[in-house]
Amino acid sequence: MATLLYSATMSLDGFIAGPGGDMSWLSEYVGEPNEAADRLLSRIGAILCGAVTFFGDDPNRGTDAEGAFGGQYDGPTVLLTHRPPVNPIPGVSVATDLHAAVECAAAAAGEQYVNVLGADVARQCIDEGLLDEILVFTAPVLLGDGVRLFDRPGGERVTLERIPGEVENWYRVLR
Repeated sequence: MATLLYSATMSLDGFIAGPGGDMSWLSEYVGEPNEAADRLLSRIGAILCGAVTFFGDDPNRGTDAEGAFGGQYDGPTVLLTHRPPVNPIPGVSVATDLHAAVECAAAAAGEQYVNVLGADVARQCIDEGLLDEILVFTAPVLLGDGVRLFDRPGGERVTLERIPGEVENWYRVLR
């Protein structure tokens, strides 16, 4: 069964994107060696993301590094959106319901990871008790404003535990 993992690169002040979803700040960190990211990439069976992430800013737009994991990911993607695209997108399944999207992504991933991309989809997965793990890479920058890693005003506490033998910010979600 697939494991649902939210992974993101975050500024030290807690943002995964700048104001308006700006991802340009991330471009200076793309390409830096990262053993954990490489190991994760080899274990991803599907990506689950929302429309803001899918259609949003890419720090590598127009280059060979455009796309998830600096353009290195090549596999099934499930797009969770309330406004499905009129025309099909090659390699992308579309779902309008979170549970259907997770089910579709898990079926595509098999025994590998479903990598959740995007703060809103990750928040929905947490709220529904669907998220299994969280991996946070930190970049040495303070953005000051933007999209938070998790923004759940009034949300309940979620307890995490470090995954033994993994990098410092790789956690299991305890239920």
